Amino acid sequence: MIRFLYADQLNTAPLLAETMFRDRAVQFRDRLEWDVTVDENGFETDDYDAINPLYVIWEGDDGRHKGSMRVLPTLGRTMVNDHFTHLTDGVTIMSALIWECTRFCISPDAQDDGKRIAGGVMLAGHELGLRFGLLSSVGVFDARMRRIYRSIGWEPEVIGEAGEGKNRICAGLWPFSEEIRAAIAEAAGLDEDLGRQWFDASFPAHQTVLPLAA
Repeated sequence: MIRFLYADQLNTAPLLAETMFRDRAVQFRDRLEWDVTVDENGFETDDYDAINPLYVIWEGDDGRHKGSMRVLPTLGRTMVNDHFTHLTDGVTIMSALIWECTRFCISPDAQDDGKRIAGGVMLAGHELGLRFGLLSSVGVFDARMRRIYRSIGWEPEVIGEAGEGKNRICAGLWPFSEEIRAAIAEAAGLDEDLGRQWFDASFPAHQTVLPLAA
């Protein structure tokens, strides 16, 4: 199942949080060889984990992380604006209708279920965007992920790229629409209504769901 948790709620699911940060270390440091910080516990974290982002996390039946991504409003600090404006021709992306998604991660334990889990995380992220009335999501990603996004049914519009080979990175915009949500669900073999159910379980109607910019 998918859970939407702010950073200050991760203490309610310690195993889920610990395995998420360890899986991020495996994906970004070990497999993709990014220059990221991993602490003595094996957790990959950065400054943006400290400003109360919203996480979209697939929790397995064993309570462990299977897949996730991190969401922040672009009216506050974001990776794309702080570190990657060379990919956007110097343009700072700030809008109440555009949020940044980063650290899209699939657990190495996902194995043959990886595509379904990736699709589930994207379906949940798409539901989030539609419910919050967003136009698009922005993110920086490894160029090798383009085929993954394409296979999931939610391919970004690339607005800039740099580097060569395994070091090639891209900035992209992912649009939100009912049609794309349906395509993601179909590609992942998931019921489209699951996204609605996951969102409603995490955000009862009486809650205030908008994140606070740092």
